[in-house]
Amino acid sequence: MEELFFTIAGCNHYFGSEFMEKGMKVKLLKEPDNEFDKEAIQVKIKGLGKVGYVANSPFTVKGESMSAGRLYDRIGNKAKGKIVFVVDGGVVCKITDAGLEPGTAVIEKDMKSDNTLYT
Repeated sequence: MEELFFTIAGCNHYFGSEFMEKGMKVKLLKEPDNEFDKEAIQVKIKGLGKVGYVANSPFTVKGESMSAGRLYDRIGNKAKGKIVFVVDGGVVCKITDAGLEPGTAVIEKDMKSDNTLYT
């Protein structure tokens, strides 16, 4: 599996990010009924619950991490990740378990040609 990185955004609406540290585990849960974003993916930490969302804006995505829209079709309804960096304005994580059943096709969009690829 290729390495997939994402940024947790919106932490200040929950518990902040000051307590977050490299190596902490996070759970991702798609939220298709979210009234503001149909590609919303909430981020949870055991014992706390929701701590933010996968960033889905060019203003909140850090570095080369993926937006929720780019990540949405590459993970199952539930996935797991691990914090790799805590930076000003966001927390960068790596997917450790995409939550896909073996043999599940991953839909990728070739941004240069606008073709859909199935891998």
